[in-house]
Amino acid sequence: MKKLKITPIKNGTVIDHISPGLALKVLRVLKIPETTTSVVSVAINVNSRMGKKDIVKVENRELDTKEVDKIALIAPKATINIIRNYEVIEKRTVHPPREIIGIVTCSNPTCISNAREPVQSRFLLVQDDPPRIRCYYCERDIEDIAEGIK
Repeated sequence: MKKLKITPIKNGTVIDHISPGLALKVLRVLKIPETTTSVVSVAINVNSRMGKKDIVKVENRELDTKEVDKIALIAPKATINIIRNYEVIEKRTVHPPREIIGIVTCSNPTCISNAREPVQSRFLLVQDDPPRIRCYYCERDIEDIAEGIK
């Protein structure tokens, strides 16, 4: 008999196929638990047909485009499933955006995007998987994108 480890959700979002060990970074970039009072389920190192993966389920919340872009930058193989009345009504894979504006902070303290100038951070995607981005202004590559996400 097959036993469910995490119960289904009635409405919300399931972020599936997160690379193993990255679920906690996904929670951090989504600002969970600070931004939700709903139930959040996290499964780490779950066995699947393709090896190990992490899963995050967030009840009563659908992600906006900016949140999906953040997830794509740290978990480029993830899928986003929108659940309504226990049914998957939309399933999509994430794709790191080619240009990232106002999502990541540059790690270069002297970059103009970190000065008190009215300039939003801006990065260009230089590699898809694993994602690697470069600051448009100072051309510094960002190693740990999750740490720089606002």
